Amino acid sequence: MRSSNPFLRDGVSVDTFALNDRPMSLNGTLNKLLILSLVMIAAAAAVFYQFSMKHFDYVNIMLIVGVIVGIVSVVVIAFNHKSTPYLAPVYAFSQGAVLSAISCSMEASFPGIVVQAISMTFIVVFTMALLYRMKLIRATERFKAVLFTATAAIAVFYIVTFIMFLFHLNVPYFATNSSLTIGINIGIALIAALNLIIDFDFIEKGINAPLPSLYEWYGAFGLMVTILWLYVEILRLLSRLRSR
Repeated sequence: MRSSNPFLRDGVSVDTFALNDRPMSLNGTLNKLLILSLVMIAAAAAVFYQFSMKHFDYVNIMLIVGVIVGIVSVVVIAFNHKSTPYLAPVYAFSQGAVLSAISCSMEASFPGIVVQAISMTFIVVFTMALLYRMKLIRATERFKAVLFTATAAIAVFYIVTFIMFLFHLNVPYFATNSSLTIGINIGIALIAALNLIIDFDFIEKGINAPLPSLYEWYGAFGLMVTILWLYVEILRLLSRLRSR
């Protein structure tokens, strides 16, 4: 079974079962997602406290370290799925710090924007889940291939811009609010939303296969990656629209 989500792809089959393995289940996957969410919230609360105390140097350090730890965690998990139960919580903690730092900064400039972004993210996730459930959007092989290519290109763009940021180089996409950058922002948010279909497809096929319970962590991790990515893009889009 294959998925075009960069974090949910591999050739896996029931042959990977050990005799004492429990099969993957929807409840198990949702429970893992809940655990990761609680870890993320704990980290976000810690960074929010530092921000509220005006310890901005600490917040910036947590932001940079969180991005680096997140990238490393994703790369390791992509090549070693058995590390997911250990590294997925590390990823959740690091991204909780990153998102909290970004959200606090945005909220200071645009009051109420975080609640709007969270609400819109949940609406999009629910809508995509409904479209998938009703089979109005199917994860065909062509759909996966196109989406994987687009997602990989965006990932490379993010990594390059982060390196430029570390060297204090200006990136026009993040520095301007032109109609072009807003259009690109909408396009990236759409790609993120469509990746939810890939996540749902992986989880459903993993349960039906069935895959080992290890992949509950893997499915929850992939779903969290996509949801957090979608949230950031919606937050960025709202900030651009409000700044205009």
